Amino acid sequence: MAAPKTAGAERGLTSDELLALPAVIDLDTSNKALMIGRSTGYGLAKQGEYPVRVLRLGNAYRVVTADLLKLLGLERQQPGGSREPDGSERHDLAA
Repeated sequence: MAAPKTAGAERGLTSDELLALPAVIDLDTSNKALMIGRSTGYGLAKQGEYPVRVLRLGNAYRVVTADLLKLLGLERQQPGGSREPDGSERHDLAA
């Protein structure tokens, strides 16, 4: 028999939910995606040990969604069906 869900127990995000996220998300959403608790997530961010880059904007913490998706092994599709470059493809503009 499965354990009953409690008020504080939440599931992580599905891959479709992750891919639909905006470019930058709050720390609580990132914590949910990584399935870590709020206190743990904020503690890691304050110590500079969060598993992805965290931006401090005033009193708020923000996470770059592309970094989170990369950590989770997901990629967004670009219009036209191509994938987002992961940094291995470099394009130089010539004048």
